[in-house]
Amino acid sequence: MSADAPPAASLERAWLLRALLVLQAPRSVFRALREDDDQSAHARQEPILALCVLAGIGGVLGTTVAGRLLDDPALDNVTVALWAFLGGAVYGVAGYWIVGGFVWGAARGLGSLGTYRRARHVVAFAAAPLALSLFVLWPVGLAAFGSDLFRSGGSDSGSGGELFDAAQIAFVGWSVGLLVVGVRAVQGWSWQRAAATVALALAPVALLVVVERL
Repeated sequence: MSADAPPAASLERAWLLRALLVLQAPRSVFRALREDDDQSAHARQEPILALCVLAGIGGVLGTTVAGRLLDDPALDNVTVALWAFLGGAVYGVAGYWIVGGFVWGAARGLGSLGTYRRARHVVAFAAAPLALSLFVLWPVGLAAFGSDLFRSGGSDSGSGGELFDAAQIAFVGWSVGLLVVGVRAVQGWSWQRAAATVALALAPVALLVVVERL
């Protein structure tokens, strides 16, 4: 047990660093995901959980439901914060399993022999920009618009709000781009094949987003 502890601890530290490095040098991080043995997979559990929860919170804050929460006078800012944390955690973990399954299925359809576990891990690390948005974008939005972000109308309904919405879309696009990079890196595929995999995988998600915003 003592002989195995240092390598395990070293692996865990390496994957914690890669959770940040994926924003700067994604190809090297995703290539490391080719190591899909149990020890490597266990070492990246904590950063994957953190990325999923943080990305989930960033994701639910950008929904139309969040944008109307304070229309109900019975709710307050504390309720919004609790809703975002709990709902984001559920949203992020569910997305990890569901979107991971979509990516795995799409990749299998295009000839991959990779595991469902590896597909989930690629999705988690590709969600890093959404997690980053929670610390970069949302503090700016709250400083500019305050609680108007969570009610209909208000100061975020003009050009400033449109710019904020565009920034949210940019973070989502960054995550989608990372997912393409990740699929390509772990599979060793062409850009076209990787992009086709991601397009097939995200088509159901895009449909749900469109329905949610109607």
